Amino acid sequence: MSDKHFHWFLPTSGDGREVIGGLQSAGILGTASAVRPPHLDYLALVAKTAERLGFESVLTPTGTWCHDAWLTTAALIRETSRLRFLVAFRPGLITPTLAAQQAATFAEFSGGRLALNIVAGGDREEQERFGDRLTKEQRYARAREFVTIVRQAWTGTPFDFTGDHYDVTGAVVGHPPAVAPQVFFGGASEPAREAAAATVDTYLTWTEPPEKVAALVDDVRARAARYGRELSFGIRAHVITRDTREEAWAEARKLVGRMDPALIALARERLLQSDSEGQRRQLALNADVDNLEVYPGLWAGYGLVRPGAGTALVGSHAEVADLIAQYRAIGIDHFILSGQPHIEEAFWFAEGVVPLVRAADRLPAVTSPT
Repeated sequence: MSDKHFHWFLPTSGDGREVIGGLQSAGILGTASAVRPPHLDYLALVAKTAERLGFESVLTPTGTWCHDAWLTTAALIRETSRLRFLVAFRPGLITPTLAAQQAATFAEFSGGRLALNIVAGGDREEQERFGDRLTKEQRYARAREFVTIVRQAWTGTPFDFTGDHYDVTGAVVGHPPAVAPQVFFGGASEPAREAAAATVDTYLTWTEPPEKVAALVDDVRARAARYGRELSFGIRAHVITRDTREEAWAEARKLVGRMDPALIALARERLLQSDSEGQRRQLALNADVDNLEVYPGLWAGYGLVRPGAGTALVGSHAEVADLIAQYRAIGIDHFILSGQPHIEEAFWFAEGVVPLVRAADRLPAVTSPT
């Protein structure tokens, strides 16, 4: 069974008691409570909560409707002492050598509390907004070159590289990190899996039923082996955990009940235009609005109005712990979680689920009778 790493999420597009996504941030709201704006003081409170509860890091997303991930997390370095920052950013919007320099500076100033989440980009409209008009295949090829240059620049030895997307001479950072930041990379398409296998430390996927995630893990693991490499694996999911199953599912029903049907229809129309394979797979999970439990304890309600990760682990603390055990059994090491609202749900998970996971790890292994 794999090791376990629990991470939380920094809601830099806003927080609240209903599902927050890009459409809400653009001014298209649901029917429930007021949004908690992503002011720095509030984000600091989320980060401090995650640190206090023992989460390893917080993922900071990237996108039009989020605050800039680099600036936000840099502002939170002095607000925390142990928490790491998993900073998402898009290759191609800055040069790889500059990204390597920024990451090295962040790592030094934070005492090594940095990991990177490479987001090649799956939404054409979003990419074009930033002036990026490459095809999906080209974006992943560029991301592969990007990560190669960043890693070499961190070694402190000048590096020359000529590829289809970058041509650099003497790429290096003046103050290389003492320990290279861990690099995460997501994507369900074939070019995404190949790029991950060749270049990064951790392959990250959005949560689907365990057998589908297992197929992705096995595929990327086999690809990495052909490069003589070994990767760790992670999933990105929301969570709704309570003392009883009934309470948890009542909360899930409350969340979906707060979604305006017009908002659901508009979100689906927009998300269907994405060329992201991962987004297509998430949309397939919530095609039937009346049957959103796509696997025992796995609820696809978030994806009705939110792009990206659209599924949640739902149930009693014991049921959620059992679902985590199922994912760990297929090789998942990293669980990047979130919930509505992020402060309150962090407490539910850390106080209710984590002790059960730890207790199960302490149980002796079961052996077959001879």
